[in-house]
Amino acid sequence: MKLNGKQLLICDCEGTIDLPQKELEKLFDGDEVVVNTHLCRSQIGNFTVAVEKGDPLIVACTQEAPLFVEMGAEANEETSISYTNIRERAGWSEEGDQALPKIRALIEEATLQAPLAASVSMASAGRVVIFGTDEKTLEIAKQLSSRLDVTCLIKDTSDILPARLMDVPVFAGTIKSATGHLGAFEVTVDDYAPVQVSSRGVFATGSKNKDVKMSFDLIFDIAGGEALFPAAEKRDGYFHLEAGNPAAIQRALFDLVDLVGEFEKPRYVKLEANICVHARSSQIGCTRCLDVCPTGAIIPAQDEVAIDPYICAGCGSCSAVCPTGAVSYQLPAGNFIFERLKLLLDAYGQAGGKAPVLLIHDTGYGEDMIAAMSHGGGHSGRGLPANVLPFAVNEITQVGFDFFATALAFGAAGINVLIGPKNIGESDGLDGQIDLIQSVTTGLGYGDNRVVKLDHQDPDALATTLYDGATLEPMAVGDFAPMGNKRSLVNLALNHLHDHAPNAVDLLSLAAGAPFGVIDVKTDDCTLCLSCVAACPTGALKDNPDSPEFTFTETACVQCGLCRTICPESVITLNPRFNFTGEARTAIVVKKETPFECVKCGQPFGIKSSIDQMVEKLRGHSMFEGDALERVKMCPDCRVADQFDDPDTPMAVGERPEIRTTSDYLKERENLREEAEQHKKEHGLEDGEES
Repeated sequence: MKLNGKQLLICDCEGTIDLPQKELEKLFDGDEVVVNTHLCRSQIGNFTVAVEKGDPLIVACTQEAPLFVEMGAEANEETSISYTNIRERAGWSEEGDQALPKIRALIEEATLQAPLAASVSMASAGRVVIFGTDEKTLEIAKQLSSRLDVTCLIKDTSDILPARLMDVPVFAGTIKSATGHLGAFEVTVDDYAPVQVSSRGVFATGSKNKDVKMSFDLIFDIAGGEALFPAAEKRDGYFHLEAGNPAAIQRALFDLVDLVGEFEKPRYVKLEANICVHARSSQIGCTRCLDVCPTGAIIPAQDEVAIDPYICAGCGSCSAVCPTGAVSYQLPAGNFIFERLKLLLDAYGQAGGKAPVLLIHDTGYGEDMIAAMSHGGGHSGRGLPANVLPFAVNEITQVGFDFFATALAFGAAGINVLIGPKNIGESDGLDGQIDLIQSVTTGLGYGDNRVVKLDHQDPDALATTLYDGATLEPMAVGDFAPMGNKRSLVNLALNHLHDHAPNAVDLLSLAAGAPFGVIDVKTDDCTLCLSCVAACPTGALKDNPDSPEFTFTETACVQCGLCRTICPESVITLNPRFNFTGEARTAIVVKKETPFECVKCGQPFGIKSSIDQMVEKLRGHSMFEGDALERVKMCPDCRVADQFDDPDTPMAVGERPEIRTTSDYLKERENLREEAEQHKKEHGLEDGEES
């Protein structure tokens, strides 16, 4: 049978998955469904025949994907084949007999083709520095010398016996700092010196130097101190290990020797600098992405931030916390994750599934835990509940408030986020996003258990938690399309949740730091200098070119705080909240005043209250006696003109001489010529005669 233009091959894995023929055909709208029992072995011919036809193909099995890839290449290498796991994720469960709606949803999800992410290239020639403290450093360097271009750097060589054969360069020194990435590391070394060739009892060195710069493609650090980089395990080409763990060292060396050549790395995130709200006019606003990046790949860059794609490890925390969508996750690109989410939930609902609960997990630890729950192997083997839909992502920390709100609006009754050991200590951004969505669900009456973080490392404990939390009240399914930018998608989702909420409040208070809210202005102390308007990066604050006033649009505000920081009168405070009324989408006048008209020309040039206040404060001052005080009431042009016209001021220049042009000089010369001709006629003089 075909689904969304793709041929489907389904297998019950030797009868271990409950796939009743009639119910399956009903599930797939009456199409004939052929259920294989041993597709990867005795029925492999069914697979090759389907591949030979050349139509895009979905195989509902991932365990034997390597075999299918090999056989498919032999049968027809042009055929596009995708795989989905309905065994561990659906069929192998104590509720496997209720899993048909989930199976339909998982197969439907597999029909989508994820867009490819852009990539960056890195090249390594195998130049590696082995940095350590004792003779093990030299032993490792010698072990690698036949495969890589090795430099041995030892903190203290005074107790190390010189080798009989110096087949690797040995130096004394301590790496003080390091920058870069695979293929482009630069280290700064203190107490640097080469060992002397005449060393006899122990390695001797000459004079030592400080701040020596050295370049390498790889760094193997067994010195035992602090790592040279934050989140060291995420820095490509850098290995930080304990010298006392020989098994780990040998595993790392096995990986190290393969890091020679050219490598492609995904460009995990994209930055749209024009909507970044990090800073304006050297004033700092939003620092959310800087605060959560574990690798230091994000740095300030004038009014926005800069992201180094070579250092970025793809955790996606920056994208999750970015309030405007200036930083967006690109694996996969665009809104694909929301399209996939909607298709999965819609297909589940259309197949008769009720109250779906999402299990967000990564493709490593998460899939291993799902497999362990379904296989048993000394455990209960309960598998996933029938209404728990697994949703794999590249990194758990890439999902945030926008994903949670949209998933709930698309009908997910609950969301479980499964983190693994590698996320420990790096989930602050995720925690903040979960707290934010829980504020919304609690405030609207949906409860505080709609989005939950799970950190179980025992499959039985995870299964128990999922079964205990799988019964949640259904959510109303939104029919909006997952389109538009991050901000507009969030507004669509939240408005849908509000429209169907048990407690549909108009104003929902949020915690400090939330990317929604209003500003409170002490209008009595505001001078309408409009510094806040100039600083606002989202257009939430706008002025009126025809009148002294400014307005505020709440839906555009991301609570970056730039207006508060830059206000010279310190009259602005932030008030995080979500406003569900139509007023939030309207430009509300915050302050408006009457313009002051120039007393000389009548042109409006300022604010009446400010000019009046200024005049009163300057009245009686020696520098503003007489006409000088009146100039304060004049527009800039009239004020300058009045100063130069006043004969009693040092700047007076008197009457300005009339400007003469070339035509004036020519006309004057012509008049003189005419006067001379007239004079000759009156006195009867010939040419050349003088009177």
